[in-house]
Order: sequence, then C-alpha cells, then structure tokens
Amino acid sequence: MRNSKVRLAAALVAAGALSLTAACSSGNGGGGNGGGSKGNTGGPKATVPNYGLGTAADSTGPAPAVAGAVKGGTVQDMDQAGFDYLDPGQQYVSDQLSVSVLYARTLTGYKIDPKTGKTILVGDMATDTGKMSDGGKTWTYTLKDGLKFDDGTPITSKDIKYSIERLYADFETQGPQYLQSWLYGPDYRKLYKGPYTGQEIPDTILATPDEKTIVFHFKDAHADAPYAMAMPVTAPVEKSKDDKGAYNNHPVSSGPYMIASYKSGKSLVFKRNPYWDPKTDPIRNAYPDSWNFQLGIQQPGLTQRIMAGSGDDKNAIDLSGVADPSQMSTLVGGGQYKSRTVNEYQPYVETLDINTKRITNPKVRQAIAYAFPMAQVQQAFGGAAQGDLGTTLISPTVAGWKQFDPFGKLAKPTGDVEKAKALLAEAGQPHPKLVFPYANTPKWQNISLTVANALEKAGFQVVRKPIDPTSFYTVVGKVNNQYDIYRTGWGADWPNASTVVPPTMDGRNLQDGTNNYAFLNDPHINSEIDRIKAITDLNQQAAEWEKLSEYSLQTDTAQVPFLFDKYFNVYGSGLGGVTFNSVIGTINASSVFVKQ
Repeated sequence: MRNSKVRLAAALVAAGALSLTAACSSGNGGGGNGGGSKGNTGGPKATVPNYGLGTAADSTGPAPAVAGAVKGGTVQDMDQAGFDYLDPGQQYVSDQLSVSVLYARTLTGYKIDPKTGKTILVGDMATDTGKMSDGGKTWTYTLKDGLKFDDGTPITSKDIKYSIERLYADFETQGPQYLQSWLYGPDYRKLYKGPYTGQEIPDTILATPDEKTIVFHFKDAHADAPYAMAMPVTAPVEKSKDDKGAYNNHPVSSGPYMIASYKSGKSLVFKRNPYWDPKTDPIRNAYPDSWNFQLGIQQPGLTQRIMAGSGDDKNAIDLSGVADPSQMSTLVGGGQYKSRTVNEYQPYVETLDINTKRITNPKVRQAIAYAFPMAQVQQAFGGAAQGDLGTTLISPTVAGWKQFDPFGKLAKPTGDVEKAKALLAEAGQPHPKLVFPYANTPKWQNISLTVANALEKAGFQVVRKPIDPTSFYTVVGKVNNQYDIYRTGWGADWPNASTVVPPTMDGRNLQDGTNNYAFLNDPHINSEIDRIKAITDLNQQAAEWEKLSEYSLQTDTAQVPFLFDKYFNVYGSGLGGVTFNSVIGTINASSVFVKQ
C-alpha cells in the first residue's frame, strides 16, 4: 500500500525536530498484547490490533452506537494536501481511503468496535464476507435489500460488475490491481479493455445471475478475497453518471454522505445522502450532518490550529495526516492534550533493502543488520510517537504478527559493531564497499550520514549518493541499479501478509519497477509463496506467511526492518467518538461525532 503524501511530507521535516524528541524516544513504547519494542520508552503507547472475520449477523445494520454520541454539527477536517482521486477506482493512498468511507460503500468493510478497537471484516453492501467454492477460486456475494445511489436509484449487482469493468479502462491506473489480475491474469489489460468498447466481462469470469448476486471466478485460489472486496474498487458506479476520467470530480454516493461542493485543492464539502439507509450499514454511524474538508492547510499551522481549537477549529481533525514534528514535544509532554491524541500503528514497515544481486554473501548482509543504528534513525523520524523500533518484515497491523528479533536489535538498538566486524571477518570481507543512495532532502541527508557512520565503524566503506526524491523509487527499482543499500518501506493492503511477502520477496518477477527492491530470488521462498497462497484457511495462511517472513529475514537478510510507522495526532476538543482504522492507518471517520 502507498502511504499518504501528507505522511511523506511530514517526514521530510522530521529531521529538524531532533532536539524535540527527548520526550518521546527510546524505551518501551510498544503496546498491548506484547506489541511494540523495548527501545521506545517515553512515547505514547500503540496497541497491536485485534482482527477477525465477522458473520452474517455481524454484517447487519445499524452500526453499534458510540457512547455519548449525538447527531448534528459539522466536522472540520484540515488537510495539508488535496485529494488526487475521489473516483473509488483510483483510490489507493491512505488519505483517499480515509475519506472514501463517507460516500463509497463496498462489498465488504471493516467494523471497528468503538470501545475495544477490535476490527472485524463484515459484509458492507453484501450480506456477509462472501461464500467460497471451487477451492477458493470462486466467490459469491449477495447484496442487501434497500441499497440506493444518492439519486434514489436502486443498486444492483450489475452496478458492481460495471465498477469492476471500469478498472480495465486505460485511464484507471492508480488503484489496486488485485481483482483485475485475479480475474484475467497479469496481462489483463491486453485481454479486456473495459466497458467503453461495448464489451462486458463474460459470465464465465464475472457473473450477475440476478440483481442481488455477483460471482467472481478467479484463475487461482484466493482465500483472502473478502479483504480485497473491502477496497474502494468494489464501490458501485452508476453507469448513466459515468463520464470516464471526469467522474473523479463528482463520484456518485452509495454511502451516508454525498458531495455538496468540491474545489480541487481548496475545499470538499459533504452533506447527508437522503437515500442511505442505516439499517443496511453495520459500519458507519454518520453522526455529523456534514463534513467540511479544508485543503491546502500548511504545517505547522495546521497542527497548531487543532491544538488551539479556536472557533470552528474545536471541531477539527486531520483524518490521515500526522502531527507536525515541531509540535511533538508539546503534544507528548502537555497533559492538556492527552485526552485528545491518537497514537496507533499504521500498516507500514520501514526497511533498509540490500541489493542481493550485488551483496551476495548473507554474512555481509547480516553484518549490515547488526551494525544498523535503528535507535538513532528512530530519533530522526520524530521519536517513538511516530514510529516504534521494528524488527519484523510484517507490521503489527497484520494478522498473525508476533515479535521476532533474530539480530538482537532491541537489546542493542544503536548497533552491535563487534558482531558486525566478526561476521565480516567470517565472510573474508573485512572492508566491503557499499554504495548508499538517499533521497536528497534534509531528513535523508541526515539519516544517510548517521547510517554511514555506524556502518563505517563496523568496517564498511560507505559511498553516499544523493538522488532526486521525486525519482528515488524509480531509480532504486531498476534491476541493474548500481547501488547496494537503500531505504524503502511497504504497507499491507489488508491484514494478511499475502499483500506483503509475495510483492516484496517473490523472485520470479524481477523487472524494472518491481516492489522486490532487494531483488531477492530464493527458490525456497518462491515455492513457499505458491504453497501458502493455496491454503484456504486464513488463520493457517497467516501463520505460514509469518514463518516465511521470519525465514527470509534470518536466512536471506535481504531487508533490515527498523521502524513500525505510527499515526500520532491531536483532534479538536469538540469531537468525540474518535477511533482508529489500523488497516489503512488513519482515523475512522465512521464513528466521529460533534459534541453538542
């Protein structure tokens, strides 16, 4: 999953907050259920999410009431950027996902208990999370009664099918590609061009036997298909309102709110959708009468305004952005903000990837892992409030996650130079050269120097190379790049490591633009990916992904995890019902209310 531009922009200035991080750094900032890490004391706590699959009964509406909630009022959302995409088919970035829940219902969705935070996948428009057959290749969904678009038109299975067909059009390029490739294979665009040619996807691939039923016939087994159905791509599109790329500016609503006005980059206002029936919706409480998104509000002013809470700002929130680093010491140390801050895990793991095509000796790669100064890097990210020390390749937000630290990083978070030297001696390479590119920003200039200094103490010769940040991933994603180590990161698209291990570790798709930035090609991992994908029991599958990720880290050491990203921000004192969606790493807009 791609992180929001807001999070990335905030990270660029985090290095300037180093003098402020004493209040939220080093020691046990982990969280419940054994989560977190020993090297994170002083920061707010994040809890390891609790996931599950809901039943048909869980999928009935209305959503559970939030204690003390009242209807009415307007939520003021402040956003540092705007929304590139409101078309649900194009939404794949966390800030877009945080707002789509207001107007775009999907076949399944995440029901979050406002008291415990337990998150279960339930049927949203569908009556349940789907019925599997044919060994996991076929999935059938039945729509609930009473579903309507914002003009009162009933929503049918053909509207869902049409929304899937649109994903194959040449202008639909930014959303996830799971369903498209699962239905047609990796070359799906060559096999189907979308509905605008007058062609439909045949019933043998995607069928609508009646107005309430849609059947997906995948090429292979996909036990985690119910999670894919929760992504905005399954939101219905009313064919008569579809004007291709321009639909992005006025998507039709199937949820509790509809767009009242939209000025790109400036403002987005939602009002109630009179045709939304809460009895059909187990997820959304929809307490406010309206939402007013103020776009283009720059930092640190955005965070300062929410902290001050003057006028309408007392009802303000930033659904996806994190607090400005310059305000961290005040927010963490100021008791007046404790009751209105949120600090929870996001699905992203920060890693140092090692080019296995160039650094071929695992002992050398393990030496890099031992020498890596993760505690110092954590400081540059803004301290424990914005990231826990991470030692696993999958995030605590993924089902089946458990602590694993094969290189003793939590015991020696500043690096184990002597162990690194010993491994280099065993490898017969006491002074290997490492070419280290970094995004040419103040933050990464600082971090790359910190990392280089630590590695050089262990005997490495490090050559730092600045790269234009706008092309960084393109450059390091080239298979024949001339670099040895570089920072990347990855987030699960849903709480199953099927969206982490295959895209970042499968060695059978090593071409420019791959997400396997280490270019790892381990035959054992490749074959295990195929075996695990075929497991239809999701709990068993999650456990197997966990084992394989541990094997990769300990045996291949193609990536060195160092941070679990966290959301940390403050919200206005006039708001209640603020809960967190750990799947996408943002505030859960569905439960928010305005105090009266």
